[in-house]
Amino acid sequence: MLGGKLREKAVWVDESACIGCRYCSHVATNTFVIEPDLGRSRAIRQDGDSLELVQEAIDTCPVNCIHWVNFEKLDELRLQLEALEMSTLGKQSSVRPRRHFPRSR
Repeated sequence: MLGGKLREKAVWVDESACIGCRYCSHVATNTFVIEPDLGRSRAIRQDGDSLELVQEAIDTCPVNCIHWVNFEKLDELRLQLEALEMSTLGKQSSVRPRRHFPRSR
């Protein structure tokens, strides 16, 4: 790793439990982003921020969906996540129901 200490654990967001609050992405801006299609947090860099800042982001999560895991588990966790069907958070559908107005007589 360039200039840094190799971490023992990786940070993982259980996107299926994420509510899209964005707290983690505001605290550790180089580690977490909000995934644009589903509106859920995702860890994009394991070395993006200091351990203390990542831990602070984890501690701000209101649903405790961010975890430290073994690096070896990341691929397995990604596959499990990809197998789930998740709904989009924080976006309104571009298709709106038609409004029906009363007919005038």
